[in-house]
Amino acid sequence: MSADLHHLLLVFTVYIIGAASPGPSNMRIMGVAMQDGRRSALCLAAGVVSGSLFWGSLAATGISAVLAKYAQALVIMKILGGAYLLYLGFKAARSALQTDEQLANAAGIPQKASELQLYQRGLLMHLTNPKALLGWIATMSLGLGAEASQSTVAIILAGCAFLSVTIFCGYAIVFSTAPMIRAYQRARRFIEGSLAMVFGAAGLKLLLARF
Repeated sequence: MSADLHHLLLVFTVYIIGAASPGPSNMRIMGVAMQDGRRSALCLAAGVVSGSLFWGSLAATGISAVLAKYAQALVIMKILGGAYLLYLGFKAARSALQTDEQLANAAGIPQKASELQLYQRGLLMHLTNPKALLGWIATMSLGLGAEASQSTVAIILAGCAFLSVTIFCGYAIVFSTAPMIRAYQRARRFIEGSLAMVFGAAGLKLLLARF
């Protein structure tokens, strides 16, 4: 029992490191939280969590391992994910190059994305990221041995689901606080420029990566 507990702790630790490490999804949640507030960021985070749980469910059933063997499927995911990240990088760069006055006058009252649109964007970001798929395969491979029971699978999925909600929604909550929003207002162009570099680098890395 103690060995099983230590094994689960190892699996959850690996998942936390992967999910909580700064990456495109977390950076996007941070940016939306500081710019548009907590509600918007939580909607985006909900999409990311849904995408993560989708890949987790497939990994638990072994379907994702089969998918990963088909190079064409990963190539398509890689192209879609890389292109989407480059698009986000372009938008952030364009925003960074504009002054506050230019942004305010660009289109009068800016049109914010709806909650459904934000959810879809978070979901799309995770579903088109082959790294998320391969990460879940690695997590499940670490957590499930040849004699793994259904209860072990359920515990790992439930634990990772809880951690996913905690991590991604935690980013949304922390970075939507008043001090963070004030910091964004003071350093908007620097933050948007940093996001542009992160998204651009991640997109190029994804497009050029070999699996």
